Amino acid sequence: MYLPFDAVLCDFDGVIRFYDQAEVAELEGTFGVEPGVTARVAFAPHIDGPALLGKATVEQWADSVIAELATQVPSEQARKLAEAFAGAPFWADQSVLDELRQAQTHVPVVLVSNATLQLEEDLVGLGLAHFFDDVVSSARVGLAKPDPRIYQIAAERAGASPQRCLFVDDRAENVEAAVALGMTGVLYREMADLQRALAVSPSRPAMD
Repeated sequence: MYLPFDAVLCDFDGVIRFYDQAEVAELEGTFGVEPGVTARVAFAPHIDGPALLGKATVEQWADSVIAELATQVPSEQARKLAEAFAGAPFWADQSVLDELRQAQTHVPVVLVSNATLQLEEDLVGLGLAHFFDDVVSSARVGLAKPDPRIYQIAAERAGASPQRCLFVDDRAENVEAAVALGMTGVLYREMADLQRALAVSPSRPAMD
């Protein structure tokens, strides 16, 4: 049995991990603010950028979210929104993990995540501390996707050339950056995307 690449590099949020933002949505409705405003503020580059590069703690990021939201809503509402967003429950998609575990019987699987310094703690909470062959966290290496250097680090840790890596992510710009390095890119939207990419061939194709 054969996979046509030597390593799988996989994103975390939006592919493996998902959040329940029901409380945030309810608070936004109660406070009469535009739906989704909390997420837009929290993920604005000048707000979450320092945390994703390991230059700010999760607490400092949350404080920045509160300060920004407080320009739009009363400070107490801003705090409640930020706390609900930062503390939203999350889970891992077991079907995705099953596919990746199957891939691990053939090649290394490396997590490549734009994450805060809390990533390792979150992996422990999900029971995934030892699931991946390696973890490349933007907060630990000081580089974030789509910076080409973080992909190169991931490929090196996997022991594979970029041209022999499969990269999976739910953001088009991240996939495009991987493809520009010669990787095979998969824009994840549903399980079928991953299943097609990880389909195992019965034998290695003949070389020209």
